[in-house]
Order: sequence, then structure tokens, then C-alpha cells
Amino acid sequence: MHIVAIEGVPYAWLNQLQSIHAHVFNGANLPLAKLESKEGLLCLFAIENERIIGFKLGYTHPDGVFYSWLGGVHEDMRGQGIASQLMKKQHERLQLLGYKIVRTYGRNVRKAMLITNIKHGFDIVSTFIDDTGRHKIIFEKSLL
Repeated sequence: MHIVAIEGVPYAWLNQLQSIHAHVFNGANLPLAKLESKEGLLCLFAIENERIIGFKLGYTHPDGVFYSWLGGVHEDMRGQGIASQLMKKQHERLQLLGYKIVRTYGRNVRKAMLITNIKHGFDIVSTFIDDTGRHKIIFEKSLL
């Protein structure tokens, strides 16, 4: 397994990205227009045998903080530390790009991701209820 980092829309990997996104997020679509609208988009892919087995996407939030937006690992590959490797590589890349803070949102129903965030140095800074009524936890980590 190796990790590929792509700045901007990963057109060459788009079909595979959309497929694994649907797998991880119960069939949810990831429209190309949504990817194209994200300033400073950074995509990391865990690749095995030329297939994406895990991904981590993020972009520059309007306040200048990097927002780690979406990610996941194929269910057959979970429990092997792939999400942690993707997160570590993302944070290394963000430091090189000059970001000082990375932010992400979590939900209590995705406990494995909450634990991974805390293990990797994120702090819980707030919570909110989104437009669909879901409770979300805001995590931030200093990259300095």
C-alpha cells in the first residue's frame, strides 16, 4: 500500500473516488462540481493494486484553517491503521503548505473516527447542530 497526494481535483482518480465514497457513506454521491468548488483541495489516497482503498479529502476553510472534510477506508481494509496513515500524511503535507491549524467535524455515531482524531492530537473545541439536525463535534489540531 502507498499513499498518493493530489492538490486540486483528482480527475484521473475520480471514478474510483466516487465509488469508494459511495461505499463508505452508504451510497452517497460526491458530485464533481462539489469537488471543483473547494479552494485549496487536497486529496490523499491509500492505493493498493492500483485501487483506492482509503481516502482523505480537505480544503482551505474561509478563515484560513485547513478543513479535513471527508475520508474513509473500504470496510474490507479497516482495522489496519490506514486511516491513521492517511491522517499523518495529510498533516505532514499541510505543514509543508504552511497551515497552522487543521479542523474536522465528527459525529458520535462514528466512534472509531472520534478516537482516531483524539489519538492524533486533536482537541474538541465545540459542538453544533447541523442543518439536518445532526449533532457534530468540532475538532482542531495545531500543526506547529
